[in-house]
Amino acid sequence: GGTVARASHSLSSMVPSTSLLPPATLLTKWASLFRSQPGLSSRDYSWQCVCFRDQKRKPNLYLIAARHFSSTSPMRLKTRATSGVSEVQRSTQSNSVNGMKEFEMELQELFNEVKAMVKTGKERDAMELLRANYVAVKEEIDSGSKGIEQAALLDIIALGYMALGDLKPIPALLHMINKIVDKLKDSEPLLDSVLMHVGSMYSAIGMFENALLTHQRAVSILENRYGECDTLLVTPLLGLAKSFGSYGKATEAISVYERVVAILERNRGSESEDLVVPLFALGKLVLKEGKADEAEIPFTRILDIYKKTYGEKDGRVGMAMCSLANAKCTKGDADEAVDLYKNALRIIKDSNYMALDNAILENMRIDLAELLHFVGRGNEGRELLEECLIINERCRGKNHPSTATHLVNLAASYSRSKNYVEAERLLRTCLNIMEESVGFEDQSITFPMLNLAVTLSQLNRDEEAEQIALKVLRIRENAFGKESLAVGEALDCLVSIQARLGRDDGEVLGLLKRVLMIQEKEFGSSAEELIITLQKILHFLEKLEMKDDKFKFRRRLALLRERYKQSLSL
Repeated sequence: GGTVARASHSLSSMVPSTSLLPPATLLTKWASLFRSQPGLSSRDYSWQCVCFRDQKRKPNLYLIAARHFSSTSPMRLKTRATSGVSEVQRSTQSNSVNGMKEFEMELQELFNEVKAMVKTGKERDAMELLRANYVAVKEEIDSGSKGIEQAALLDIIALGYMALGDLKPIPALLHMINKIVDKLKDSEPLLDSVLMHVGSMYSAIGMFENALLTHQRAVSILENRYGECDTLLVTPLLGLAKSFGSYGKATEAISVYERVVAILERNRGSESEDLVVPLFALGKLVLKEGKADEAEIPFTRILDIYKKTYGEKDGRVGMAMCSLANAKCTKGDADEAVDLYKNALRIIKDSNYMALDNAILENMRIDLAELLHFVGRGNEGRELLEECLIINERCRGKNHPSTATHLVNLAASYSRSKNYVEAERLLRTCLNIMEESVGFEDQSITFPMLNLAVTLSQLNRDEEAEQIALKVLRIRENAFGKESLAVGEALDCLVSIQARLGRDDGEVLGLLKRVLMIQEKEFGSSAEELIITLQKILHFLEKLEMKDDKFKFRRRLALLRERYKQSLSL
């Protein structure tokens, strides 16, 4: 038998996908980037862009590696292929260990067959295969057979749908499996492996409470069978820790990750490469909790492990350096982070660990460019962004849609250095490429469009900027809805431009109140993001001499400033 699915243990996911984008470009970067960039100005009034938090992202879909099946069961299986569709069929006439191993092998064969079909583009055949097996096992369940065999086959069917990327059947399949396993004794063969798969699938679809309960039972089964320090506990413990973290219980997750590290150190040694996965997960979670000092420890250990295992010039060492650089940057050691990133890029390039146009390597260059701009070394950062653009054009062609991101990033760099003329040229080139690939009305085109509006306003071409901002607003209202974050961003930009143009104060005030409503809906009525918007609203209330409203908003602003200890002036 073999494991049904294995998780990647590479460090390719260590590098976050970061873009060097200005306000009104990438919605998920709105919060951090808006704080660092000035908005438009209107006479003596300073306009700052509104900060909107990151949008919630869907959980990553992955299959946690399960240990090899090694249990016995009074069942025997054989596989029969008919018209290209295999059905797992059972015979209950054998109580031998070999019978269960055959069943296990056929489960593995079924899953491998589905994966092979998906890999070769035969999704329809894979779907028919899964449906055929589902019909067969459903008939058995309806006739009263509700044992581990049925649960295990449903598990493989669910994993197959995950491999297809079809999540619709997953909740119902997991519910069917749960109804069966809830009545099974912990001593049942295969149960621990089924529970591990089910737990990972619950995590994948965001049902973290169910994932927690499932992983906890799997851990309990293995603890009773092998003790509390066996390496067979590692997989379910990693699943449990991930579920705790996703469920908002970081303290519990950290404790479980530390337990995994301790188990592996005891069984494999303190320099084992097996430690990389839990150490990376631990570091990432601690960093997310704002404990950069603590996060440095696991990332430094990973770097040391890879250096000792593969030598200092191996590409994996470069990847580990990136993780450590992220921690250093969060801690505030920006210069040290820059050095780590530069060394990492050099090692990865010299070792030919990745192709020059690899997406991970590309993101590393962008991360470093962003950091270089942050520490005041914009020219160096711009050189990296130009390198990204040149590599992309060389590998994919000058007018390839993927070039758009690099053109926007480079335009942002020129805007930071106040070279708005070059920024405009790059943004218009980007728009031409995107219009060719997605059309004039696609929502994705609004990101460079809004950047262009800001750039034109900086060039004192506010009439033109206003028309572009209005078009962005219309497209986004149609695409995302009138109360969406994307619309709030467009409204905020439009308000700044119209204020410069001296448009009707009452109309501008109405737009600002829409921005406030969107922020309240997204973040709550006491969020820090509301402060700047309230400040703008007060400015127009004073101009319009609306004293009653002004008192209400002034009091609200004062309470928020006190709460967040802000010292913003009107």
